[in-house]
Amino acid sequence: PLDKIAETTRKTRKIGLGVMGFADMLLELGIPYNSDRAVELAGELMSFITKTGRAASMELAKTRGTFPLFSESIYKDGPALRNAAITTIAPTGTLSIIAGCSSGIEPVFAYAFIRNIMDNTKLVEVHPMLKSALEKAGIYSDALMERVVAEGSLQHIEEIPEEIKRVFVASHDISPIYHIRIQAAFQDHTDNAVSKTVNFQNSATVEDVREVYMLAYQLGCKGVTIYRDGSRDSQVLSAGTKAEEKSKTESLVTVNDKGEQVVPIGVKIVPRPRPTVTNGITEAVKIGCGKLYITVNFDENGICEIFTNTGKAGGCPSQSEATARLASIALRSGISVDELVDQLRGIRCPSTIRQQGMSATSCPDAIARVIQKVQKIYESGGIPTRMSEPVKTITSASSGDKHAKFCSECGSALEHEGGCVVCRNCGYSKCG
Repeated sequence: PLDKIAETTRKTRKIGLGVMGFADMLLELGIPYNSDRAVELAGELMSFITKTGRAASMELAKTRGTFPLFSESIYKDGPALRNAAITTIAPTGTLSIIAGCSSGIEPVFAYAFIRNIMDNTKLVEVHPMLKSALEKAGIYSDALMERVVAEGSLQHIEEIPEEIKRVFVASHDISPIYHIRIQAAFQDHTDNAVSKTVNFQNSATVEDVREVYMLAYQLGCKGVTIYRDGSRDSQVLSAGTKAEEKSKTESLVTVNDKGEQVVPIGVKIVPRPRPTVTNGITEAVKIGCGKLYITVNFDENGICEIFTNTGKAGGCPSQSEATARLASIALRSGISVDELVDQLRGIRCPSTIRQQGMSATSCPDAIARVIQKVQKIYESGGIPTRMSEPVKTITSASSGDKHAKFCSECGSALEHEGGCVVCRNCGYSKCG
């Protein structure tokens, strides 16, 4: 991009021979990635590549000359070289996908994962070497692979033989110390830097990271990259559906001194997906604009979605739909029904103020009332086919009815006191 960079590049003529598929090679040899033999083999392999590459560079220098800055380099007192640097370890992310092998010197991230294709079809993809090993052991099955996908690892599945589990270790099965030892073994025989990521569990501490940084420095690594699982809103790879769900919930949620669950600021809460089949009910509620038809659906985890539709009389369908959509997202994100109902109940719309016989004080209030009713039925273990009773009619206190029962401000029950009608919940008074 700059003339200075182009000039310096030509003066040093650095190239970057490297490797990929190292983890696959270890699998073929039956050597665990997290073993002393793997560390030893890493050094032997890279030493051979660098020595062979340097020998070729010496041959090129005899016919084409050394790189321009050779006389000012660390090699000036040795044999002539065509290139100032021969080897480097690149990530080879895309290249390894094209080649169908493991990336760079990284371990296998996951041996089985789910690929989502058209029409929401899910296919379980399995590392071919693992599939071959399990077939030889006579235990390969789709059900077993789905368990591997869910766990993100083979290590806790009893049916898999210990010898297979010993060799087929994934990124999160390997201690950060072995991640660094492998990187350092390659760095000892590599001219430029080595690309390597140290994978940490979500529970990793500052001290865990400090230990890895210091070890990388002590062993002569030119750089170090660490990644703690779940530390970003979105990550390219994640191992294990169980671990993923836990990192989205248990590891993020804390409890304050009042016993309330608290999610840290900045943490992204992802709603659970909407199930294909749900149960629910639809109720028509009388509001100031006519009738509002409210559908509340639930699955085995509770209420999951709300739909609204206005009658022929009109109303404000966009606002009721927006309320229903936001309520659906909130409920699938773990917000309690009581909290949601508490926020929506009692919201007042001007169209209901001077009308008698209203079933709710507004569209949001109507939605809250139906949600509350369905929740009670759900908690009792029943699957409602019809409402046992409709939402109670609200006789507005501001309509002039001396026998009004519900507050026009918040929808709570009214009381007669001192010749007047008052609301204990919000303080409304017909006389004031």
